[in-house]
Amino acid sequence: MRQLVLDTETTGLDAAGGHRIIEIGCVELVNRKFTGNNYHQYINPERQIDDAAIEVHGITLDRLKDEPKFGDIADDLIEYLRGAELVIHNAPFDVGFLNAEFKKAKTPKAVIGDVCSVLDSLAVARDMHPGQKNSLDALCKRYYIDNTQRTLHGALLDAEILADVYLAMTGGQTSLLGEASSDSDNERENNLRRKSRKSRGPLPVVAASASELSAHAQWLDFLEKENGELPLWRTMSQGQSATD
Repeated sequence: MRQLVLDTETTGLDAAGGHRIIEIGCVELVNRKFTGNNYHQYINPERQIDDAAIEVHGITLDRLKDEPKFGDIADDLIEYLRGAELVIHNAPFDVGFLNAEFKKAKTPKAVIGDVCSVLDSLAVARDMHPGQKNSLDALCKRYYIDNTQRTLHGALLDAEILADVYLAMTGGQTSLLGEASSDSDNERENNLRRKSRKSRGPLPVVAASASELSAHAQWLDFLEKENGELPLWRTMSQGQSATD
């Protein structure tokens, strides 16, 4: 079984309203083993990025001006995804953006359901832990996954963390036949994760202006209303554990 743990970063929340993907990160698992055949791409969205979105991922339009446009990478991305099962946390969001991008690129038969299947890890987590917080950070805490590098959201980093969470949540580092991984297997998987993270460039950090801080506050209000739980920044300011 080939699975791709996928995450995206975007210019905003609404694909139907014209927001675009600016980063895609995928971690490949074959029979629940890390292969190192990962995919990571920044994308020039050809439009402004919402200030509230920059507060979340720290990626500015200036950072992306020399990156390829989605249409330039669409065919290669489809071939990478083809035949795999995508594991995505809150899959409708990312799938909606990917399908909107493929439509803009006018790529033949470029609909996610046509080239691969999708597993929503958020739906899995909600079934396993009803009534509990199931954000990625909450699951990291529940399954003792190290997410200390996650000071800002990033597609590849979040995909790497989600891969660890997914494997732990669905039975740990085991094969589909149920055999436990050997120490050498686990060490090889850990080395692949470390190599992948070392190869990733540093995430950009943007200092917030007064207007951006105001937009950030509005964004946090929205997140709190949508998710029914305090966002990370507010839990930290209250001296509580980060949950998002």
